[in-house]
Amino acid sequence: MKNQFFATAMLVSASLLFLSACSKNETMSSAGNSKLSVYLTDDPAAYDAVNIDIKDIQVNTSTDADAGWQSLPVVRPGVYNLLDFRNGLDTLLASKELPAGRISQIRLVLGTNNSVVVKGTTYPLETPSAQQSGLKLNVQADLVADVEYRLWLDFDANRSIVTTGSNKYILKPVIRTFTKATSGTIKGTALPLLHVKGVFAIQSTDTIAAAIPDALTGVYVLSGLNAGTYNVAIAGDGILKDTVVANVAVKVGEVSNVGIITLK
Repeated sequence: MKNQFFATAMLVSASLLFLSACSKNETMSSAGNSKLSVYLTDDPAAYDAVNIDIKDIQVNTSTDADAGWQSLPVVRPGVYNLLDFRNGLDTLLASKELPAGRISQIRLVLGTNNSVVVKGTTYPLETPSAQQSGLKLNVQADLVADVEYRLWLDFDANRSIVTTGSNKYILKPVIRTFTKATSGTIKGTALPLLHVKGVFAIQSTDTIAAAIPDALTGVYVLSGLNAGTYNVAIAGDGILKDTVVANVAVKVGEVSNVGIITLK
């Protein structure tokens, strides 16, 4: 069953959706400013490190795909190891006040100093020029005055790296985006520590999110889940069997705690 968990990779869209904190019937305000904050988080990957060179984050406040771009000040431009931000951890990439109203796109601009570490050896991650000029994510967001919008970029480090052979690696970012205002979280503890290989939130045959439990506590966090029902699959190492916790309900803005699960 473990292989099935890894095989049922989630269908990731490059589009992202914002829902405002106000109700659908509330009139959108066009006066004043709204703050947009962008965070980085990551899914687990079978590497020692995945280093991504983030140069800029830009937002388009116009309906013209080629005009209206402005940069969000990046807190720390440079290299980020994606694997530092697993299991519910994140880091603030950029934040800026923008005029309230519609934004249409966001763009992640990468540098060339990207690398992957495999069994202690560092290899360059070749980055296509189109990604260096900016990976565009479509946005349909109405920013409301005096409301902060927090957006998470969830890199799937495992699927973002393509191996072509002869120790050659290419970076093709696969990113899942979410806002906590429109999503929920599953949390729990998986034991024994040495025998748990991963935890997966699954709907139908799709793996929506994945995590590796904390090495000291066994605690895991699966964030950015749409409201609904999920099966939580805990993969063992072959010595201990896989376990599935069925029909875990997720609600927007809430944490669903499945407690302690011990593999046998």
